[in-house]
Formats: sequence, structure tokens, C-alpha cells
Amino acid sequence: MAVPTTENNTTQLIEKALSQAVSYEDYRAMVNQLALEGKATGPVQTEALANYTMLNDRRMKRFDKTVKVSAEDAEAIAKLDKKVQLIVLTESWCGDAAPALPVINKVAQLNDNIDFKVVLRDENVDLMNQFLTNGGMSIPKLIVWDEENQEVLADWGPRPELAAKLVADHKEKYGELLSEIKEEIQQWYNKDKGQSTLKEVLTRLPLK
Repeated sequence: MAVPTTENNTTQLIEKALSQAVSYEDYRAMVNQLALEGKATGPVQTEALANYTMLNDRRMKRFDKTVKVSAEDAEAIAKLDKKVQLIVLTESWCGDAAPALPVINKVAQLNDNIDFKVVLRDENVDLMNQFLTNGGMSIPKLIVWDEENQEVLADWGPRPELAAKLVADHKEKYGELLSEIKEEIQQWYNKDKGQSTLKEVLTRLPLK
């Protein structure tokens, strides 16, 4: 019996994930409900994860309203003439997902050829293991999937390059990630207004 290649395996894992995937709207409704119930996605339930979920629900509401796409970028997105799926692995408690997902949703809204789906990391560990960041299951992780040709076009995540540098510099300075970095990162996201994420995501799309 032939051993499946990594490429075939990735295809199967993506198809499995898509069978459980939800739309961004359904994901937002789910996170909102979890926040109301004091819960989080994933098998582990703690007060901290519930609190992060509640925070992220508020942050996503804000970013949903404030993220802007320039006319130039909107025009480029509108010209995409092949169908692609944007698949994001995440969990409700993930701090980097709160500013990223609204941006990806804005992109998807600008072209009917773009289908945006959200899947939970802890329900798709095998797929997550195909897209590790420095050996870790960091989220959010965006996979750009060409369904027609059954191939991964690109991936992105868990955070924009400038935010990643902020974290790396903090770790180098203190030897570990202190609690202050979370607030520092959120302040950076608030000032950036999703623009770094937008630019980087657009470089992953097959735009002309």
C-alpha cells in the first residue's frame, strides 16, 4: 500500500477541516455566545481563556467597524479572477486572531471568488501540524487554498512581521515573554488599524 505524500495528506486534511468549517459570521456569533456564557472554544476551559474570549469578542466588534481597505487595495482584490478559499485556524481565546480575522473578512467581502472559512485548531491538530511556526502551533494561521487545483498557494500568521519583531525584541531583552507584552501588542494593533495584516495577506493572494 502506497504511503500518501505530504501534499495528498494536506489535501485530505484541508477537505476534512472544510467539512467542519464555519463562516466568519457564524464564528462571530459563536464567540459572542461563548463570551456571554463565560466559556471558550477548545477542550480546556479556564477562567483565563474565558476572559480572553470575552476580550476578543469586544475587540473583533471594534475591528469589524474600524478596519478600512483603501480604494487601491479594493480595486486589486476585485480583479482576482480565480476562486480561492481563505481558511483560518484559530481559537476564541487567541489574542492575535481578534485583529486579524476582521481584516481577512473585509478582503473576502470584496470579491465573490474569495470564500473565507474558520476552523478550530484543536479540532484540526493534524492540519495545524502542517503549518507550524518555528515548531509551534501558533494561531491564527491563514491557509490560501486553490480548491480547483487542490493546492496550497500560501499561508500567513500568526501575526504581522512588525508585531512579530516586537515580540522577538521583548523576548531577547527579558529572556521570556512577560505579561506586559500582551498590552504592548494590543496597543500596536490598535494603532496599526489592521493595515499591516491587510498588506501581508494581499501578498499571499494570486492578485495580478
